[in-house]
Amino acid sequence: MNVKLAKRVVMALLFILSPFLAVPQEKFTQEYRIGPKDLLEISVFGADELSRTVRVSEDGKITLPLLGEVLVDGLTKSEVEKKLGQLLGEKYVQNPQVTVFIREYQSKRVSVLGAVEKPGPYQLLGRQTLMQIMSEAGGLTRDAGNEIIIIRQLPDGSSTSLRISIDDLFLKGDAKLNVPMEAGDIVTVPVDKLVVVYVFGQVKNPGALQVKKSNIPTLLQAIAQAGGFTDRASKGGVIIKRKDETGKEKEIKVNVRSILKNKVKDVQLLENDTIYVPESLF
Repeated sequence: MNVKLAKRVVMALLFILSPFLAVPQEKFTQEYRIGPKDLLEISVFGADELSRTVRVSEDGKITLPLLGEVLVDGLTKSEVEKKLGQLLGEKYVQNPQVTVFIREYQSKRVSVLGAVEKPGPYQLLGRQTLMQIMSEAGGLTRDAGNEIIIIRQLPDGSSTSLRISIDDLFLKGDAKLNVPMEAGDIVTVPVDKLVVVYVFGQVKNPGALQVKKSNIPTLLQAIAQAGGFTDRASKGGVIIKRKDETGKEKEIKVNVRSILKNKVKDVQLLENDTIYVPESLF
């Protein structure tokens, strides 16, 4: 198969499969829906007396000349334009052209929970994104986990969730993950508990290592974080002290030379493990 033909086959397959390859973020890009306290600027072409700026009431209605109260809660800008056009066209204006501009977004809130500096509810002012809301919440705390979870109610009453890698969003700058926020969104940053691993003996920086529970290091990684071995370290007799479920302490002797030579696997440490690197006698 030549290159051109191969490309055509691939493009054809992508076209056929595209409905099944939709990414979850598509559920998070719906048009803004109007609600109480939003300020709307309504213009009717050729009928200035009908054009005005109105605020949506607590019960989701606006009041306009001729039409009186009109329910707009939950409608998009284009849906309001269509509704007002139909109402005016029925009795008062022939082929009305209605334009709606949202001057102030006041009705929508999102909740930010978990490992952020200032958890709580936040007003959505305009089309705010995840990063903007996270910034308003003061950013992540030290004990933040590896992901952000957004839970959203869908129009049919069901809910959906999106898990976003913090590294991909903030460090790699993946723009696709900076999704627009919607009213009622719950943004949660799970807390990743800080735990301690102790490294003593013949390492350059002995002491306690604070690490995230989801990312407890291996034996070699812990020794590296402690500055590495000193010149007098006994690499063949490293001891790991560990308590079992009953609280009884046991010792695990590890030949690190064998790990370095890929003869045995590195040892995964557990919370509160104590590593002791003895001094070589030779």
